[in-house]
Amino acid sequence: MADISHPPMEQLQDLEYCIDSNPPWLETVLLAFQNYILMLGTTVMIPTYLVPLMGGNNGDKIRVIQTLLFVSGINTLLQALFGTRLPAVVGGSSAYIIPILYIIGDSSLQQISEPHVRFIHTMRAIQGALIVASSIQIILGYSQVWGLFSRFFSPLGMAPVVGLVGLGLFQRGFPAVGNCVEIGIPMLLAVIGLSLYLKHARIRPMKTQLNCRTDRAHLISSAPWFMVPYPLQWGPPTFSAGHTFATMSAVLVSMIESTGAYKAASRLAIATPPPAYVLSRGIGWQGIGVMLDGLFGTATGSTVSVENVGLLGLTRVGSRRVVQVSAAFMMFFATLGKFGALFASIPFPIFAAIYCVLFGLVGSVGLSFLQFTNMNSMRNLLITGLSLFLAISVPQYFNNFWVSSHRGPVHTHAGWFNAFLNTIFSSPPTVGLIVAVFLDNTLEVEKSKKDRGMPWWVKFRTFRGDNRNEEFYTLPFNLNKFFPPT
Repeated sequence: MADISHPPMEQLQDLEYCIDSNPPWLETVLLAFQNYILMLGTTVMIPTYLVPLMGGNNGDKIRVIQTLLFVSGINTLLQALFGTRLPAVVGGSSAYIIPILYIIGDSSLQQISEPHVRFIHTMRAIQGALIVASSIQIILGYSQVWGLFSRFFSPLGMAPVVGLVGLGLFQRGFPAVGNCVEIGIPMLLAVIGLSLYLKHARIRPMKTQLNCRTDRAHLISSAPWFMVPYPLQWGPPTFSAGHTFATMSAVLVSMIESTGAYKAASRLAIATPPPAYVLSRGIGWQGIGVMLDGLFGTATGSTVSVENVGLLGLTRVGSRRVVQVSAAFMMFFATLGKFGALFASIPFPIFAAIYCVLFGLVGSVGLSFLQFTNMNSMRNLLITGLSLFLAISVPQYFNNFWVSSHRGPVHTHAGWFNAFLNTIFSSPPTVGLIVAVFLDNTLEVEKSKKDRGMPWWVKFRTFRGDNRNEEFYTLPFNLNKFFPPT
């Protein structure tokens, strides 16, 4: 036992730049461009899947991709400046796919015979649902309700949730690499080699990505040379109560997933865990981001990009400025259609190979919170194991049901209700939070405060609880005078 000398550490030690330290400008620009390239995987994947189902053509698809990229840049900048202020990229969320498929399948929309007209009407219905559903996130954030709920979190309860933010995305890892092993496996080996064995060489896998570029999605040929996305570009939104209630489930899921991603980003940026006030502030701004998604027409809502959180650890750079510059890249290339489409044409197995490393890294960051708990406690072992297992097993059951029958296990006559529950239980972090937080707050709570890690965690609940919070999370431009922490 004398040889075991790894005491719990609040902050990671082998990162090169923390949240408020900045690399030289040339390195900042290169790292920001890398963040931009990485977030293109999800940005292209979601519209490529949804737009054809909506009745859209290749021109519509690239326009939606450009719009999603442009709004992601705005949302990332707003979050980095006024939200949590963590170096977190905000991009399109796959949590919205089930509610949007419900909207696409609406009988009133399916009756429209002309594909492009159906696409426009479906987009307007999605816009209306996003605009109204975003109010849930805005209210829970700015009313501090989400911050109050976070008082039930502990290191033991959050470790599975944060871990599942990364591990729960396993289907976007090697299964996608296997779709094209000729480029996927060499890329995976290259990323492992460069990040682990040549970590000080400062060599990036960008060149490999660009050399493997293809245009199977017809993005380059369909992209305009110049286009500036603008609000209501598809026409006025339409509103339906059923569509809105279904979309609210995705808003709740993205809120939970983003909370886990913020916890991971804070650790990889050598910052303190965001206190309740900062977490609520970030969720509120994320709600405004979903509203912008609805106004511009991105075909999906927003969440924190897990892959970009993992990139903080892979590059060992947690600088806020890098993410702010990457937001500028997103908006710039979204307007230059041909150039943006050039980078967006990177085949998905390339991204999937990188995801294998990045998602695994985020998962391990989540599990690192267990160092502040007593893992010799049978109570803690039970909560951790059960929450991890159910959070992987339950969504897998829902996803397998969806693949085999094109509908979820919940299929009543109320389509919005089906979409709501199928979305909630298809999300590993959401199931993990339900199980872990419930058990952690109902099973021998008073006797287990120390075992749960609460003596370490409690000081991060409030903004004034740790004097480092002011350094990391104070608003810019002296705005804290007008919006003091509560």
